[in-house]
Amino acid sequence: MNTINVKAPHSHEPITLPAAPINAPIHGDKTKEAISLSRLRAILIGSAGNLVEWFDFYCYAAFSLYFANSFFPAQDATAQMMSTAGIFALGFFIRPVGGVVFGYVGDRFGRRAALMASVLLMCFGSLLIACAPTYAMVGIWSPLLLLLARMIQGLSLGGEYGASATYLSEMADSKHRGFYASFQYVTLIGGQLLALLLLLVLQHFFLSAEQLREWGWRIPFIVGAALALIALRMRHDLPETQSFEAARNKKAKLGGLRQLARYPREVLLVIGLTMGGTLAFYVYTTYMQKFLRLSVGLTDAQTTAVSAGSLIFAMCLQPLYGALSDRIGRRPLLVGFAALGTLLTIPLLTAIRHAQGPWEAFFLIACAWLIVSGYTSINALVKAEMFPVEIRTTGVGVPYALAVSIFGGTAEYVALWFKKLELESGFYWYATGVISCTLLVCWFMRDTSKTSQIDLENLDLTDR
Repeated sequence: MNTINVKAPHSHEPITLPAAPINAPIHGDKTKEAISLSRLRAILIGSAGNLVEWFDFYCYAAFSLYFANSFFPAQDATAQMMSTAGIFALGFFIRPVGGVVFGYVGDRFGRRAALMASVLLMCFGSLLIACAPTYAMVGIWSPLLLLLARMIQGLSLGGEYGASATYLSEMADSKHRGFYASFQYVTLIGGQLLALLLLLVLQHFFLSAEQLREWGWRIPFIVGAALALIALRMRHDLPETQSFEAARNKKAKLGGLRQLARYPREVLLVIGLTMGGTLAFYVYTTYMQKFLRLSVGLTDAQTTAVSAGSLIFAMCLQPLYGALSDRIGRRPLLVGFAALGTLLTIPLLTAIRHAQGPWEAFFLIACAWLIVSGYTSINALVKAEMFPVEIRTTGVGVPYALAVSIFGGTAEYVALWFKKLELESGFYWYATGVISCTLLVCWFMRDTSKTSQIDLENLDLTDR
């Protein structure tokens, strides 16, 4: 049997672990192949559901240029974008509540139950936006309904991140865990990419800009609600993870904030890792679309094309970086992201601001993704490897949601605020400062691939 050596947390003694978790008794190559196919199927379905959730969520950012005037009184373009960005940010503030609620469900009743509940809630939020009346129809009730819908979607995503990160990490074998877990961000980015591609198709083949502003912006939310129902059906057939089943059979105390309070160091590590990573991610995703349009001066079509092309490039990087982490460890990638992010954020954003055309802008954003992918590809796995099974969904989801609500969800709003003050470069310095804090965390943390709680659980299962 192939083995790997790891060190238990707070210990210097090596422990020999099996190279892959044991999911069933092995009686031959056919059984091994069946187990591998079952694992791969579960990871693909879990990832597909994650893609649908993020498609629904990112439709708001992708189409906000077209529906901003439907929900807010006539004002200048930057002010309307700030209004929509403000609601985008407020939707993030409820994500910690989603992390608590769905973390409890995932740790107490199973990862599959949390995944099903989150996608059902996302479906409802998308339908509410699709059917929401405009400001001209009902006045102030219109933006309030939009806010309610975004809060529902934020609640859903607050649970989705922790549940999907836990599920993918527990289903993957230890030799390829970085590769498989990276598909959370492949599908997360893919959800945003699909939203942009839908916008691109509607722009070029079906609707005029005026039609998109009048009623066409409702289409993606209807599509998203339908896809969420399909994802719900797919997730219904997912197998539960072996780690959770073992913990439930042992009748361990599962889930809850009281349990999470026993791991203050891990909670602070998750917050520290997330603050710089999530800010960088949202700078080059949701905010970049507005940055290209309002600051660089690209057309609507050019903005969509550059954003979509850079996201395709980012998707391709995620499994490559994830596989690399299986060979060299997680910490080198995180340190590389944070160090290069601290040094190059200001030069890159300044260069993008002065880009001469869409191709130069695309090249510069692609360079940024070479840096940011050091975080995005493995961050969910790193957090899952810190916590024991009985608190893993809550441990991953709650502190992550707190950091995202403060630093990720506000990125677009803070950037537009600096722009409104005519101090756009001030945002570049702000982003650099936040990423430098993450650099300190990455520099002093242990490599979770060598202290993985998931591997320790698999060792316990093997011994039994």
